[in-house]
Amino acid sequence: MNLYMGKMLVVDLSAESVTTEPLRAEWLREYWGAWGLALAYYTDAVSPEVDPLAPENAVVIMTAPLCGTLVPLASRMCLVSKSPHTGTIFESNVGGSFGPELKYAGYDGIIIKGRASSPVFLKIDDDRVSIECAEHMAGQGIFETEKLMEAAMGAHGAKTLAIGPAAENLITYSMIGSESYRQFGRGGTGALFGSKNLKGIVCRGTGGVRVADMARFLERTDHYTKNDLLSDDNLWAKTDGTPILVEVTNEMGIHPTRNYTKGFNGRKDRLNSDAIQAAKLGNRACASCPMACGKFTRVNSAEIEGPEYETLCLGGSNCEVHDLEAVIRFNRLCDDLGLDTMTCGSTISLAMEMTENGVHDFKLRFGQVDEYLKVVYEIATLSTERGRDLAKGAKHLAAKYGAEDLSMEVKGLEMPAYEPRGNFGMGIAYATSERGACHLRAFPIFATDPHDIDALVSDVVDAQNANSIKWSLGFCDFWGTINTTIEADLMSAGLGEAVSAEELDQAGERIWTLSRLFNLAAGFTAADDTLPKKIMERPLEAGRHEGRVFSRPDLARAIQSYYQLRDWSAKGIPSSRKLAALGLDKKTL
Repeated sequence: MNLYMGKMLVVDLSAESVTTEPLRAEWLREYWGAWGLALAYYTDAVSPEVDPLAPENAVVIMTAPLCGTLVPLASRMCLVSKSPHTGTIFESNVGGSFGPELKYAGYDGIIIKGRASSPVFLKIDDDRVSIECAEHMAGQGIFETEKLMEAAMGAHGAKTLAIGPAAENLITYSMIGSESYRQFGRGGTGALFGSKNLKGIVCRGTGGVRVADMARFLERTDHYTKNDLLSDDNLWAKTDGTPILVEVTNEMGIHPTRNYTKGFNGRKDRLNSDAIQAAKLGNRACASCPMACGKFTRVNSAEIEGPEYETLCLGGSNCEVHDLEAVIRFNRLCDDLGLDTMTCGSTISLAMEMTENGVHDFKLRFGQVDEYLKVVYEIATLSTERGRDLAKGAKHLAAKYGAEDLSMEVKGLEMPAYEPRGNFGMGIAYATSERGACHLRAFPIFATDPHDIDALVSDVVDAQNANSIKWSLGFCDFWGTINTTIEADLMSAGLGEAVSAEELDQAGERIWTLSRLFNLAAGFTAADDTLPKKIMERPLEAGRHEGRVFSRPDLARAIQSYYQLRDWSAKGIPSSRKLAALGLDKKTL
């Protein structure tokens, strides 16, 4: 097949079996790859009522059709399952080189079922695939686990996915690391592996990806690389990377500070792009990427690839930790122990506010570095009472101590680093995301009027559809100017058959709508499309939008406008007309 390998790897850990099956060709023009195909496979295999940590749950890891080719920024792959942190359907994606390596080994994706009786890892060496003992890896951090798996492969440069002790302890915001500094970060991906006694996956492939007409494919790739990707609109990723957003969001007044109390950090200069550049050792790129947005940094003995913007804000400004060395240490601890830095930072900032407000004394205070770093280990290892409390995440921590007015989450997922009171579009995106508060579904921070609800609703819907297909084709978010016209042209050249922008647009909406159907069947309702009480009632402090709230009436109007634009009912249920138009009218969950 052109672009696809035509084969899925099926791993049943309970039965200790590894088999293959043909790729479902009838789904390709409906879901295309990565997020879409993983979603199709997952919803076909699992009941929406499944316990995410039960053996009956499945994990689907899927590459994208352009992954493994020379198309830049197209190496990302997706994981789809039911989140142990939120109970929603969720998708997480990761860059690096594991996706291309899996295709070079001959597989479009992996379906993982069951639970091993003891710790194991999956070894993929082209068509030689085996389930191996990982008891000697138990309790090891991600960095050491990856080394041990690579040694077991016996080939330098094998690509890895691995979990740390946080995932083995089933922390619901644990993550899966890849090649040390890439992550399937949000939603508890690590706990899914941990619940299956799967310590990791190591892969080596020696094959390649076939395209229909190599000369035309390379010509179109070169054209879009030179004339669209490498333009001023995108080159910030190459020169500065995400730390540039520290200045951008502070200027906009949407930089969460002190557990989302303020929209401006007066000490941002210690965490901004200039600070990162001063500490930078070098750059790192994902496969087939000219941007090399990853920045290796070192302050004294603290070293990391990063920190990225979300960590600089949620582990820095939002905890009022303005010490770059401390944030780097926080980042490295999370990466090795296997914790999502966003949820971890947000939960710690909540505990800091609860301490300072007299709700409960966690011995954590804003700006206090020693305890801030110490508690990360306590969370991952469940070794102290406060560690066990914070390991539950913001929603459950706040509920235990009656501090729901301080918890900053949507559908159980802690909010990203963009303040909704300063940009209603981000609030609408958070409230309507299928996986909870998320900035990777829609990102309207550059809207002309950040409080124009009608315009922002339209922007959010368009972005959600566009990103659904963008992640399905494996593109990185940092090709910000890409659109379905470019995507369709590249797919046409690779497949050797006509692909239109219109069918990709429709596929994006189909993927988004199928995710909604799963969540509805899992018990979520329109009442879950909401925002934290703090956002709706407590005026923002500091910054351009000081005094603002995103009121309940404004949010209600935005949500109903969103439903109408999507042709969903007032209860957020897609109409039969919409389902028929998307080919989902006969879909059963």
